[in-house]
Parts: sequence; C-alpha cells; structure tokens
Amino acid sequence: MSNFVTVGHAFPTFNKQSVVSIEKGKEFAFINNDSFKGKWAVMFWWPKDFTFVCPTEIAEFNKNYNNFVDRDTVLYGASTDSEFVHAAWRRDHADLRELKFPMIADTNKSLAEALGILTADEKVAYRATFIIDPEGIVRWVNINDLSVGRNVDEVLRVLDALQTDELCPCNWTKGEETLTHKLAAE
Repeated sequence: MSNFVTVGHAFPTFNKQSVVSIEKGKEFAFINNDSFKGKWAVMFWWPKDFTFVCPTEIAEFNKNYNNFVDRDTVLYGASTDSEFVHAAWRRDHADLRELKFPMIADTNKSLAEALGILTADEKVAYRATFIIDPEGIVRWVNINDLSVGRNVDEVLRVLDALQTDELCPCNWTKGEETLTHKLAAE
C-alpha cells in the first residue's frame, strides 16, 4: 500500500457499475462522483461477497440507512466482486435482499487500488470506510483487518462530529456540547 487516499485528499474519480435493485431489468446502474456531488457520502468496503463477516456489516449499515439519510448523507457499499456476483448475493442472502443503498462493483480494482486499500496477497479490499464531504474531500478513513467487522455507530458518531464543523472532544456524541461552544461561552 504505497499510495493511499487519506484525510484531506480528494476522493478519486470513478464510474462503476453497481447493483441498485434485485428487480429483473432494474438491477444495475452506474455510480460515479457526480452521484454524490454536493452531498456528504459514506463509502464502506468489504473483502468478498458470499463470506461471513461482510453480510453482518452490510445488514447493519442497511438497518441504519435512515440515520444516514437523516444526516443528508449518501451511503454506498463496495467490493472488488462483479455486479453479477453482488446481484446473486443479494438474491441469495435474506439480510441483503432489501438493501437501500447501491453495491458498487470495482471489478478491475482500479478504485480500491487508487484508495490504497487492497491486500498485498489476494488483492481484495480491506474493511475500509471513507466519509467524504460535499466538496469531494475525504474527511475520515477507518480501515479494519479482514477478520474484524466495523462499528456503524462509530461511523455515525464521526459523521455527526464532522458535520458540526466544530471541535469535538473524545467520545463526543450528537447533542453534547462541543469544545467550540464551550470556548465561545468563556
């Protein structure tokens, strides 16, 4: 991982086929940077379809979908599997049939490579999560090893903190006073 995208970098330009439905004839659509231009976005990656930890994460993001919508944030999932594998997995797995967000297929691995999130051996994506601001700038990156699922509540907490555009102390949660507010009051 010599090249990687981190906080302060522009999110790489991409245009990828994605699974947006399991309804016959409406399964696929292209997703690109224009799909979230001017909006907050969260893109989370998993290593492979038809595995064990991945569907637990995808299902948890789906359960929290409205929490992202309430924050005016677009949600995307992605892996290096093809759109056909994504579609088959969605049809096959009960927890994935009703997904409310697209599953991006980075089949040629160009976006995962540009992000610097491919494993050295198998060239699959780590469990990476990116929060991207309305200007297309990465504001938060979290990468877990392949065996450890992420915490969706933490993604939401960080998104809340970033959207305040203020100084937020350790363990801050939405509704609590920010440091910026405290400093202004003093």
